[in-house]
Amino acid sequence: MIAAFFCSTVFLVLYLYFHAHAGVIRFSGQGWVRPAYFTILISHTTLAIVIVPLVLITLSRGLRRRFDTHRRIARWTLPLWLYVSITGVIVYWLLYIAYTPILPA
Repeated sequence: MIAAFFCSTVFLVLYLYFHAHAGVIRFSGQGWVRPAYFTILISHTTLAIVIVPLVLITLSRGLRRRFDTHRRIARWTLPLWLYVSITGVIVYWLLYIAYTPILPA
């Protein structure tokens, strides 16, 4: 859990740094994928905000060996953290790979 927390923290810092310098990147997909993308993006973003305090509370309770309360909140934290992780990869794939125009060489 500590390794996952560390990796997520490093990723968040790099993500925020990138977007502070890259500006707005618009999704270029059209058709049915556009509303699907924004649905995933909105749920991902909302839960990414919610997961931060949940992870901090879960981690602190585990480190303080308060396993009864740790288990109670971890039951919510783990699936939400997994959802945020998986949808983050999907959003990245849709934004940067699947619908990026291929420029001629």
